[in-house]
Formats: sequence, C-alpha cells, structure tokens
Amino acid sequence: MRILVTGGAGFIGSNVVDGFVARGAEVAVFDNLSTGRREFIHRDARFFEGDLTDPAAVDRCLAEFRPEVVDHHAAQIDVRHSVHDPVHDARTNVLGTLTLLQGCTRHGVRKLIYASTGGALYGEARFLPATEDHPVNPESPYGVSKHTVEHYLYLWKLLHGLDYTILRYPNVYGPRQNPLGEAGVNAIFIGLMMEGKRPSIFGTGAQVRDYLYVEDVVAANLLSLSAGSGEILNLGTATGTSVLDIVRELNSLMGLELEPIFEPARPGEIQRIYLDASRARRLLGWEPKIPFREGLRRTVEWFRATKGVPA
Repeated sequence: MRILVTGGAGFIGSNVVDGFVARGAEVAVFDNLSTGRREFIHRDARFFEGDLTDPAAVDRCLAEFRPEVVDHHAAQIDVRHSVHDPVHDARTNVLGTLTLLQGCTRHGVRKLIYASTGGALYGEARFLPATEDHPVNPESPYGVSKHTVEHYLYLWKLLHGLDYTILRYPNVYGPRQNPLGEAGVNAIFIGLMMEGKRPSIFGTGAQVRDYLYVEDVVAANLLSLSAGSGEILNLGTATGTSVLDIVRELNSLMGLELEPIFEPARPGEIQRIYLDASRARRLLGWEPKIPFREGLRRTVEWFRATKGVPA
C-alpha cells in the first residue's frame, strides 16, 4: 500500500510514518518543515518538501507518488496563534486541505485519514466523557478550522467518492514532542524540569485534559487503513488528568521536588475535557494500551536520551 503522510516530519505524523513503514507500506512524507524536523523522517520514506498552501507543490507530490491513502496531519496547530491570526489558521487548515482534497480527486486517492481535534472542538464540556454526539462549540479559530474540514470530507465522499476516517485526537504526548512549543504541556514541563527549572501553571492547575500516548494514536491510524469508513471517531482514555497531576507524576518519575509557579489563568481556556472512545473501540477495534504514568516514563526516557540531563 502506498501512503502519503502530510505533516510526516512532525511529532505525531513522524510516529505514524514509522508505524506505516513497520507494517510494510510504501510511505512518502509531505512537510514544509516549519515545525517538523527532517531527522524525524524515517529513512525508508520518500520526502517531498512543500506547503499545503502551494497547489503546485501538493499536485506535484500526489502526481509523482500516486498514493492510495493520504494520512493528513499537516496543520497550523497553535491555538493562541489561531486567535491572533485566524486568517493564517484558515488559510492552512481549511484552504490548504481543500487544495489537498482537489489533488486527491485528480490523482485517484482512495481514502483520507484525517487528524482532527477532540480537545479543541467540543468547547467547555456539557457532559463527560464527551462522545462524538457532544455539541460542537469550539472556543478558538483552530477548533473551528479543524471542524470545518470534517464537513468538507463528508461532502467530498458524497460528490467524489473519496472515503475517509476522521480521528478526533485528545492531548497527544510522547517522544518527539517539542518542549519549546506552545502546545504539549508534558513536553514543556519535562524540558524545563530536566534543567532544574520550575514549570509554570496558568490558573489553579485543576483544569483537566485527556492525555493519550502517541503509540496509541499510531495504532488508531493503522486500523483506519481498513476500517472506519465515513466515520468520525474520538480517541481518548475517558479519564481527565489535571495539570497538577502531571507535575506530581513528573517529580516522582524524575526524582525531583519542584514546586510549580502559578501564573494568572489564560482567558478562554477550557477547564474540563476528556473523550469517550467507545465508538472507536466498536468500529476499529481500538483501545488505549499505554497508561499515563508509563507513557510519561517513556517520554522522560526519550528526552533524557536525546537531550541529556542537567549535571
């Protein structure tokens, strides 16, 4: 099977590429390297450098590689940037994806697997864990743009026969996550604490999210190659973990006793969200395998192996 992974040099995408290659697929990566890293790209994957907003680059990649499946992770993912510059967010996430969809139609792609968001799409939860039927009330342009593409995928299947599976991710963490980025509290905290620095918490630290280890996300993408036709599926653990819980677990795992620095709460930050993945369990045969503490342990181990630890 020939699979193109957009955003395949990034944190989640590169892990997904590794999973596809291990399965024996012929894999190519399309990435502009704005946040992804060339060294994350599997040595057996072809690399096409380009931007979703460049129709010629997208078309050239699809025409040359001729994938059967496109696994679409390329996106503008910074929630705060989407608030400051919603036009750029929409240009990448909506218009860029439309360019990709048009190319898929021209070049005979059979299916698209879409990395959507559960963490930013539902807004403040009305009930927990949130199912796919929870009202969609995103509180950032990023959540709006990711949800908009879900409607286009439904339409593209209706008009052009392009199959799809939509995976609504919670907060994904694990090896290769950027400790210097705006997203990914686990990686940010690990990066700081490895240097003996106290992590900053915005608000009380009681806000909870659903944290899913990246290996479990890879498994869902693999299962979606042959299941989940035309479906929208939450991924998650149905369990909320607070920011204070993360600090406690990291102190325990790293042998530290660092107290967090409490900063003023960020306006509009969602306080509680975690996801019910019963539908993914039923339709994909998927369920999370890696407990939170074990996933954190593996992540800390990766950071230590690649970044070193303070003397």
